[in-house]
Amino acid sequence: MANVIKLRKGLDVNLKGKASLETTQTKVEGQFALVPDDFCGVKPKVVVKEGDSVKVGDALFVDKNHPDVKFVSPVSGTVALVERGERRKVMSVRVDADGKQDAVVFQEKDPLKLLLESGLFGFFRMRPYDVVANPEDKPKAIFISAFNSMPLAQDFEYVLHGQEKEWQAGISLLAQIAKVHLGISAKQSAAALTVAKDCTVTIFDGPAPAGNVGVQINHISPINKGEVVWTLGAEEVIFVGRLALTRKVNLTRTVAVAGSEVKAPKYAQVLVGQPLAAVLDGQIDEQKSLRIINGNPMVGVKTPKEGWLAAHATEVTVIPEGDDVYEMLGWIAPRCKEFSTSRSYFSWLRPRKTEYTMDARIKGGERHMIMSGEYDRVFPMDIYAGYLVKAIIAGDIDRQEALGIYEVAPEDFALAEFVDSSKLELQRIVREGLDILRKENA
Repeated sequence: MANVIKLRKGLDVNLKGKASLETTQTKVEGQFALVPDDFCGVKPKVVVKEGDSVKVGDALFVDKNHPDVKFVSPVSGTVALVERGERRKVMSVRVDADGKQDAVVFQEKDPLKLLLESGLFGFFRMRPYDVVANPEDKPKAIFISAFNSMPLAQDFEYVLHGQEKEWQAGISLLAQIAKVHLGISAKQSAAALTVAKDCTVTIFDGPAPAGNVGVQINHISPINKGEVVWTLGAEEVIFVGRLALTRKVNLTRTVAVAGSEVKAPKYAQVLVGQPLAAVLDGQIDEQKSLRIINGNPMVGVKTPKEGWLAAHATEVTVIPEGDDVYEMLGWIAPRCKEFSTSRSYFSWLRPRKTEYTMDARIKGGERHMIMSGEYDRVFPMDIYAGYLVKAIIAGDIDRQEALGIYEVAPEDFALAEFVDSSKLELQRIVREGLDILRKENA
């Protein structure tokens, strides 16, 4: 029987606009783009030229530091543009789809080499540092979280339906590389999750961020200095399974198109790098001031409608920007319909199941960091979150190591940032701290 871990700390935020359990298909047409910034820690080297013909699975760019790590085209067609920014930074590599989806067939039998050749290894992330994994490392385990507890997140159990064979094939292939740990929710009941083979299943029962893989690592097998673990998104395990069964790359995702400003929230079957305009076609009122987010509201990235579906995104969320709102009396108003983590608003009297509409306003300016314990109430890891953030700001590397920075990722601080009365950008601070630590330890 699977081990059950109950978490008390955390916070569930119930937002309006959850995706209904129905799926629409998006056509494979137009231009697709692979964005190097989606793969944290990678220094891209483009290996194609404008006008080149590519198949699904052909490399578009590689990592300069580890040329074996490839990043491949999600569609077949013609390379349309290598977009560069300041100092010739690669912003994206765009491909005009031909609609045929001709794919490279990979014959490699060694699991790790197969993942590298096919470009799927680029979806692996490593702890410490939360960057694209290094194929030269020997991970002590591979961790997979089969649920996301953040607001408006994808329901993976729904996405998994009909893809159970690919899911198990993916886990079995990963088990040939390292021990696999699978974290599932106490609310999930699909047999493909509860009795998955070739892995150790652990059940997590508690509020967000219970679905964060970092939280699960902390409770199952904490990382010590010198150790490495790899992580992989649940739907990306299905990518691996498709590769194992067909020897071809198929980067089709089922993303939740959600949020209070989406007219009919539901799921969409899309490809990595799909234009967001195609995903949101007819779903939003373009006359309103909106924020489009690649991902869920807590950890996603603000993106223009002309952008592209991010490589790891399992949601596309649309909420009000809030820059056109004027409130008479401001914070003095009773705010019966505003969410609050304290009893500052009368909304605390409302039932917990109430759905809230939130916009992107910070509602306050950055101020001094006060050690009030508010981070610890929503941070279910055996780490002093507030002290770790202070050590990062101070640049004290020894103290960062002592306080457990090797175990964390920016997403683990999303809820702490949400409740932070000091209005600090905690996820950005943690990302910068990890980058500096990685550079110092190189």
